[in-house]
Amino acid sequence: MSDSPAGRLQQLFEGHRLTPTQRRIAHCMVRRAADVPFLSSVEVAELAGVSQPSVTRFAVALGFDGYPALRRHLREVVPPETATGGDAFNEYQQAVQAEIENLRGLAEMLAEPALVERAGRLLAASRPLPVLGLRAAASQARGFAYFAAKVHPDVRLLDEGGSMLPDRIDAAGRAGASALLCFALPRHPKEVVEALEYARSVGLTVVTVADSAFAPVAAHSDLLIPAAVGTGLAFDTACAPMLLGRVLLEAMCDGLPDAQARLEDFDVRAAERGLFAE
Repeated sequence: MSDSPAGRLQQLFEGHRLTPTQRRIAHCMVRRAADVPFLSSVEVAELAGVSQPSVTRFAVALGFDGYPALRRHLREVVPPETATGGDAFNEYQQAVQAEIENLRGLAEMLAEPALVERAGRLLAASRPLPVLGLRAAASQARGFAYFAAKVHPDVRLLDEGGSMLPDRIDAAGRAGASALLCFALPRHPKEVVEALEYARSVGLTVVTVADSAFAPVAAHSDLLIPAAVGTGLAFDTACAPMLLGRVLLEAMCDGLPDAQARLEDFDVRAAERGLFAE
């Protein structure tokens, strides 16, 4: 588990049975891990889009007497230098520093690679392999699908929503798919949640890369691997989810005995076609 502020918060929240509203608060707090020890219950409520009493009930559900007790605990969990150390940087540098922390958290999580290795085996065994990502996550799904197609015999990119999305999931299942890979990033479209629920109903094992273990897609994922996003700029940054996607590609290649041969064959054909500028 990551020793970053977000990782420590996730450790605090895991193991508790939380309502959907409480999961929303937890998700918000993980995303704002450096700031939240210094926010009032009213400010947390506004950030999470819930009522102030909901924040109080959330603190009680975690075993604290109320939100002030939770906040005191959070100030111990997130050291002051971690929360305020970015003051010497401008806003652009702070965004980069936050992403560096996200990558450190990902590296710490990968120290125990069993979950990623299991996901790689599931993805390698699925023929075809549907890869889902809508809106903000579409680029992550496309990047994974582009490279995966070089080693996997049948990758199907699902990067458009609408009424055809369940049809395409159905088609993949009928063709023999056993797993679906989903990239899910904020803000989470309801359509992605519904698509994962549907995929599981037709027998697919859902592997999800999400920004948090408390993301709305968690309840509809068989394996969820978190990779935090940066929230310091007007639009979220997703270096850690992108890198996790490449790690999953590596793990999937380990489960495909002919992956290296496929790559070598592609290189030969690319050279014959003069595909790349040297």
